[in-house]
Amino acid sequence: MRVAVVGASGNAGTALLRRFAADETITSVVGVARRVPSGDVPPPYDIAEWVSCDIGRPGADAPVLDRLTGAFAGADAVVHLAWLIQPSHVRSALRRTNVDGTRRVIEAVRRAGVPHLVAASSVGAYSPAPDEVPRREQWPTEGIRSSEYSVDKAAMERLLDEAEVLQPDLVVSRLRPALIFQKHVGAEIQRYFLGRLFPARMLSEELPSLPWPRGLRLQGVHADDVAAAYREVVVRRVPGAFNIAADGVLHGQDVADLLAGGRLLEVAPAAARAGLAAAWHAHAVPTSPGWLDMAMQVPLLDTSRARHSLGWAPTIPAARALRELVDGIAAGDGGGSPPLRPRGR
Repeated sequence: MRVAVVGASGNAGTALLRRFAADETITSVVGVARRVPSGDVPPPYDIAEWVSCDIGRPGADAPVLDRLTGAFAGADAVVHLAWLIQPSHVRSALRRTNVDGTRRVIEAVRRAGVPHLVAASSVGAYSPAPDEVPRREQWPTEGIRSSEYSVDKAAMERLLDEAEVLQPDLVVSRLRPALIFQKHVGAEIQRYFLGRLFPARMLSEELPSLPWPRGLRLQGVHADDVAAAYREVVVRRVPGAFNIAADGVLHGQDVADLLAGGRLLEVAPAAARAGLAAAWHAHAVPTSPGWLDMAMQVPLLDTSRARHSLGWAPTIPAARALRELVDGIAAGDGGGSPPLRPRGR
C-alpha cells in the first residue's frame, strides 16, 4: 500500500512512521509537512518521500491544492494529522490550518482519486458530558464553545460529514484519541503548553505538591498505541469513528502519586481558570483557558468499537504513558523532525 501522511513530522505522525517502517503491508509513504526533515534524515523519517506544503497558507486555494493533489497521486489512503496549536493568540491562523486546511486536504483527496481518507479528530470534538460514564462514538460532536481547539475539531467533523455525503465512494474514517503521550515530544509539549518560563527540570524530581483543579479527570494514550490504531484503520479500510484511549482514567490523586509523592492540592476550577486566563493574556503561558474548559467537560471515551472492529488494544497504561512524557519534558527530549526538535538544535 502507498499511504500519504499529512502532518507526518509531528507527534502522532512520528509514531505512525515508526509503525509503518516495521510493516511490510505499507510499501511506500509520502510525508507532507509545512517544515520537512532535511539533510541526513534520521529514522523513522527516512522511510518517507517528503513534500513541503503549508495547508493553512493564506490566499488562494489553488497553489495548495495543486501541491497536495500531486502528493496524493497514486495513494491508497491519506492520513490527515496536521493541526496547529500555536500561536494561541492568533485565532485566524489556527482556523486557517485546522479548518481551511482540512477542507483543502479533502478536496485534494477528491481530485487525486484517493479511495480512503483517515482524519485525526479528538476527544475534544465531543460535546460536554455531565458525568464519568464512558461514551461511545455516537455522542454528539458539537465541541466545547469556549475552547478554540474543540471548536475547530467540531468543524473538522462537519467537513468530514459533508465529504461522506458529497463523495459516496470515499471511505472516511476518523480517530478520536485522548491526550497523546510519548517521551520524544517533551520539548514540543513544553513549548506549546507550558512555555519558556516553566522550570521543566523540576519534573525530574518529586514535586512539593500537585495543584489540580477539583473534578478534573483525564484519559491519555501512548503515541505508539495511537499509531497501531491508525495502521489497522488504513489496512482494513474501516469507515466511521473510533475512540482511542489507554486503560485507566487519571484523577488528581493518580497524577499526584506519580509526580508529587501523593501530595495533592485541589484548586477550585474557577480559580484555576482565572489564574490561567490571567497568565495567558499576559503572554506568560501559551495555553489558553479554553484548554481547561475542554478538559473539565469532555466525556470519558468508551473504546469498545476500536477493540472489536480493529482488533486494537492499548499496550501501555495511561499512567505509564504520562510518566514517559513527563520524563521527556524534564530532559528536554525531542525527535528528529523540525516540530519536535528542541529549539537551538
